[in-house]
Amino acid sequence: MKRLVVMIFFCVAVVSTIQAQQFSKTFKAEHKYLRLPIKNGAAKRNVDILVNNEKIRWFTVELADQTPDWYAYLDISAWKGRTLTLNVDVLDEGSKAFSPIEQVDVDENSNVYKERRRGQFHFSPKRGWNNDPNGLVYYKGEYHMFFQHNPYGVNWGNMHWGHAVSKDLVHWQEFGEALYPDTFGTMFSGGGVVDSSNTSGLGNSKNSPLILYYTAAENSWKQGLAYTVDGRVFEKLETPVLDKITDGNRDPKVIWHAPSKQWVMVLYVTEEGDQHTMHFFTSKDMKSWTFASKIIGGQGNDRYLFECPEFFELPVDGGGEKKWVLTGANSQYAIGTFDGKVFRPEEERLFSQHGRDYYAAQTISDEPKGRRVEIGWWRTRTDQDGSSFNQSMSIPMELALRKTDRGIRMVRKPIDELQQLRQSSVRLKAGKFSPTSTNLLTGLNDELAEIRLKIRPENAKNIHINIRGLAIEYQVADEELVIDHVRTHVPLINGEQDFVIYVDRTGIELFASKGEIFMPINYNLDSKNRSYNLRVSGGEAVLLEGEIHQLKSIW
Repeated sequence: MKRLVVMIFFCVAVVSTIQAQQFSKTFKAEHKYLRLPIKNGAAKRNVDILVNNEKIRWFTVELADQTPDWYAYLDISAWKGRTLTLNVDVLDEGSKAFSPIEQVDVDENSNVYKERRRGQFHFSPKRGWNNDPNGLVYYKGEYHMFFQHNPYGVNWGNMHWGHAVSKDLVHWQEFGEALYPDTFGTMFSGGGVVDSSNTSGLGNSKNSPLILYYTAAENSWKQGLAYTVDGRVFEKLETPVLDKITDGNRDPKVIWHAPSKQWVMVLYVTEEGDQHTMHFFTSKDMKSWTFASKIIGGQGNDRYLFECPEFFELPVDGGGEKKWVLTGANSQYAIGTFDGKVFRPEEERLFSQHGRDYYAAQTISDEPKGRRVEIGWWRTRTDQDGSSFNQSMSIPMELALRKTDRGIRMVRKPIDELQQLRQSSVRLKAGKFSPTSTNLLTGLNDELAEIRLKIRPENAKNIHINIRGLAIEYQVADEELVIDHVRTHVPLINGEQDFVIYVDRTGIELFASKGEIFMPINYNLDSKNRSYNLRVSGGEAVLLEGEIHQLKSIW
């Protein structure tokens, strides 16, 4: 064994006069993971893993030639006992990236989930970059969240489907990659749904299959299908279920339409003239799809239905009247009717969120309580200081439709399950307060918090809430809310305003106007600043109700 190690390092020394070179080495897969040393910002290298000269994994990666910032872990357990070939297109002279090749059985990092920019009650992957949530679904007693994932770097690229599960939508356990890039392309976004009647024929006598739809991007732009009967092992159909329409068509969302007894797929398609459309398809078996209709969602930069479609039906005010909602990635939406083939919008270009960097939200299929629960990609800023991860997800929110003075609108609230994070709670004393009053939030000095306020402004001109240095200003006369240069209209309802604010390390999520307004603001809060403040200016206001809750980490 010692002789082998000497020979490997001797070979490297012989070629040390070469500035850069291709690298190739064979090794026997003996452990679960191949450990990859990562240096954020280093030159990108192309890495291929082969078995019998056939590529099984390939990706670009910022390899560390010397001391790594962190390690990525490539699962090679499927080929245990076999000889693998590791190819790198170029390595610099003296690079120690794969000298020696390291294999381990345990994905180790004692600091994971404790990083200073890690949200403490927002899901983020253990390592790597994440963006869109994909295939949100409840299956076999668990909530499944798949997500766009680069396991080998903290920037976008190498799109896989990561996978995490939860019993309560709050605490998540991350598993390995569910879908890897293949010859059709990288794994772009899509949806998931349970085929409870096994219309696809992909289940068995004991298990209904969970079906995942995805876009095989960049190479083919075709729509693929993967399935599982246990929620852990995923198989892809060998051929796509829908051919390319145009370059860039993507993000299939599939639902069951009970009245017409068929499956419906909504697909984003860019058409000639940079026209943004959503195409509707129908199927009886989930594998053969027929075009049904399309809706135009804008042109060029004037777009409101752009990529990542979401489509669902909700009752209005919880009653017998129902409407269909079609959304795009920026959360703009249309409300209308749907007959199983054609969506007819009645109101369009509506806004369901008014904050910053909330994108590509998706709702959970087959939700066991009958709720419509949404989770979105929250572009939190977490890639500093050699970090091993980047980005996160929002908190889960329950959606509803409500009649307002402006028409039927979508409203939202944090799911009840988040209440289990409350560690200690204080109910504030109701009553009038003025510019000279004592700070009503003096008793709160925690890093993670939930704040609930109901205020009648009376003659106050402004309501000021300061969250650990982040200023929130409600301008009463204009009914406008301003947070870190983000401004939006926030109407009073019956002369009152309510605020629900969730505070994490990486920003706040604010709900107002009885859920009509949702403002997520990504903002890296000062870890040393634990101060909170509530005051008014220009007059008096009445605090009708107030609660403050210290929250605990989900990790």
